[in-house]
Amino acid sequence: MALGLFEGHMRKMAEGFKAIRQARLELEGAFNPADPSSSLTYFDWRGFSDEEWLLCPPVVAVGGDGAMYDIGFQNLSRALMSGHPVKVMVLDTQTYSNTGGQSCTSGFVAQVADMAPYGKQWKGKNEIRKEMGLIGMAHRTSFVLTSTVSNLTHLLEGYIDGLNSRRPALFNVYACCQPEHGVGDDMSAQQARMAVDSRAYPLFRYDPDAGTSFEECCSIEGNPELDQDWINWTLKYSDEKGEPAEMEVPFTFADFAMTEGRFRKHFRKAPPETWNDAMVPLAEFLELEEDDRDGHYPYIWGVDARNRLMRVLVAQELVRSCEERLGFWTQLRGLCGELGKVDVEQVRNQAKAEMAQKLTTSLLAMAGGDAGALRALTAGGNGQGGNGSGRAGTNGSGHGEAEDWEPVWVETPECTACDECVDINPKIFKYNGDKKVEIADPKAGTYKDIVKAAEKCTAGCIHPGAPWNPSEAGLDKLVKRAEKYQ
Repeated sequence: MALGLFEGHMRKMAEGFKAIRQARLELEGAFNPADPSSSLTYFDWRGFSDEEWLLCPPVVAVGGDGAMYDIGFQNLSRALMSGHPVKVMVLDTQTYSNTGGQSCTSGFVAQVADMAPYGKQWKGKNEIRKEMGLIGMAHRTSFVLTSTVSNLTHLLEGYIDGLNSRRPALFNVYACCQPEHGVGDDMSAQQARMAVDSRAYPLFRYDPDAGTSFEECCSIEGNPELDQDWINWTLKYSDEKGEPAEMEVPFTFADFAMTEGRFRKHFRKAPPETWNDAMVPLAEFLELEEDDRDGHYPYIWGVDARNRLMRVLVAQELVRSCEERLGFWTQLRGLCGELGKVDVEQVRNQAKAEMAQKLTTSLLAMAGGDAGALRALTAGGNGQGGNGSGRAGTNGSGHGEAEDWEPVWVETPECTACDECVDINPKIFKYNGDKKVEIADPKAGTYKDIVKAAEKCTAGCIHPGAPWNPSEAGLDKLVKRAEKYQ
């Protein structure tokens, strides 16, 4: 149906553009009905200029995962292979929401739903998830985006690029179904965020116009901690004396699953009096060989109603789900060329930074701890790191400043905590105790990340400076984009 609508829609657009082109030729005295370039007999959307193409409202088909992953999958595949630039948005709710919440191929292992019940013999869904992003990419004809409602920058930028592409486009968007997932009506964005952070639903993009190899065309930009299996998060709780305490723990797929009703039956709280050495944190359990797991019980940390620390035992089915999600995350990283990638320049700069830090410490000791005396001893000391502006210089980030490099800096007091920059790259940007952004490490990402953060900043308080890596692709355009924010 979308293909038919597209053809009719584009025929009308072609008639309008044809009339404009012929009128222009007439005004120029160059119109000749006998000339094919004037008659435009076979003129259609394939002959539109880029300017004409961008004036055409796109045709977007919208459906759920049941319609696109399963019963209508063959139609979706045909549309992608056609080469006709129709756009398809899939709302991935991971269940047949409209017909009662049955299990479907987009759901996770261990998910409990109608037709995937929990009982003595069957412990929820046992099939792995169908990855529509990879299937769309395998057609090699289409722009593909896998995103969520919580990652708006990634979603909107990818959606706009897909609409503008002169190719078919597939937008696969995680959309929480609150009743079937067992979460609150106002929790969709938060659950989507945790789905990305836990590797349950990695962000992914495939643009066949970006290069020739899969590594060039694929991107997992936007996911946190690309070089890690799991990210770490801070669990805040009350200790035995009732005092505030916190601990850093891995955020696994099971940590995400524990927040949703569809996985609830796979968890059991272990009272403190039952804690023993046979209990192993889940992230460590997953690293054990199969034979070494015997006699051990995986758990994750949580807090009870009184905010006291508790251990929550994880069922074997959910362990398998964690392994499956981690395996898929590893495959994506390998596909996009991120697995085992070593940034030689960053390693070199880190070594320089450590040497500079040691030298600074020694000079400070010689100066008797007087920062003013230290600046007198060091010819290049400019004190940028301590001026309260969030600027990262030699003393601020620990990196030696290159002659032609100006680090990104922020006007910290002006920050409105919009989350845009920390979402783009939390290694470069971080919040301080007052929820105001500061620079954590100006070289912990690309200049593209920095420029995008400046463009998205609602307060306009991010100043990109100059790029530190001269080999980064597209620097000329990035520097031009950065000028208005300096």
